Amino acid sequence: MKLLFGFLLSILISAVVIIKTDDLKLNQIQVIGSHNSYKQAIDAKLFRFLQKRDSVGMSKIDYEHISLTDQLKLGLNALEIDVYADSRGGKYAHPKGLSWVPGQKPYDTKGVMNEPGFKVFHIQDIDYRSNCLTFKLCLQEFKAWSEAHPEHNPVFITMNAKDEPMKNPDFTVPEKFTAKTFAALDKEILDNLGKQYVITPDDVRGKYKTLQTAVLHNNWPTLKAAKGKFIFVLDEKGEKRSAYIAGHPSLKGRVLFADAEPGTPEAAIHIMNDAIKEEHQIQALVKKGFIIRTRADSDTEEARNNDKTSFEAAQQSGAQIISTDYYKKTTHFKSDYVISFSDGGYFKVNPLFKL
Repeated sequence: MKLLFGFLLSILISAVVIIKTDDLKLNQIQVIGSHNSYKQAIDAKLFRFLQKRDSVGMSKIDYEHISLTDQLKLGLNALEIDVYADSRGGKYAHPKGLSWVPGQKPYDTKGVMNEPGFKVFHIQDIDYRSNCLTFKLCLQEFKAWSEAHPEHNPVFITMNAKDEPMKNPDFTVPEKFTAKTFAALDKEILDNLGKQYVITPDDVRGKYKTLQTAVLHNNWPTLKAAKGKFIFVLDEKGEKRSAYIAGHPSLKGRVLFADAEPGTPEAAIHIMNDAIKEEHQIQALVKKGFIIRTRADSDTEEARNNDKTSFEAAQQSGAQIISTDYYKKTTHFKSDYVISFSDGGYFKVNPLFKL
């Protein structure tokens, strides 16, 4: 009888927790996600070739990820995708690194890099292997997984619009992002994922005059309302951020949130990657209602030193999105560094907000 009572009590407690969690707003959770989520390892032969020329630089990009679907299955609630514009197609179809060292494994066997549209990889000509070579394929993978798991927690997708040329003029020069390019990026998301799967700035702004005003009035959707959806964030400043906002005050009609500075009409989600130095600033902004993304590690440094100082600071700061390259133990060098919350998961109630 005692065992039965205990079992029923545990079910009741779990139900209460689920109900309360569903009632939380989107800014009242804390999740762990991956950085450069699409990235495959550089081919070993090419890596050794490049390492001889820049051992320090290559050590910083010596990591890889499992497929996007496998990361989502694991429970990661935030991913990062880098996109390169390729309006004509074929610009990145033949990375120079392939010709520098013979005997590398095959690349783009289906020829998708010849198609017009946004491409997904880390660094042109050297770090070009990706679990989804085109943004279209990434989006279709998100949609397939989401349809199979309609009650999944909301997933944040941080995006970089890559168009910076390398210092070496022999490397492929990327296509620049313009207002037209960003319009195409929005369309790509809606065409391949679907508006019904996306929480947009318009959804959060609601009746308020500006997006920031809505955020300061806690107008984020509840976790229950956000289930089965994705939130895209443009991780860019300067000219690229300005180009995305131009003509869309408070991001009206846009699909992505911008990394907008608090104090501006577009402010809602902000990138602050130094959790140690910025812990108190992050905490203050989170308490006001902003969503903050920070990092547990970067450039493989913390993993090599088994140093979780940044991760601990990130948790204490209340930053809602914590990015890592090490939700799984690395096989690239000897280290026990792995990032998860104390229960082994990647989602929890934000420590700054009590149930």
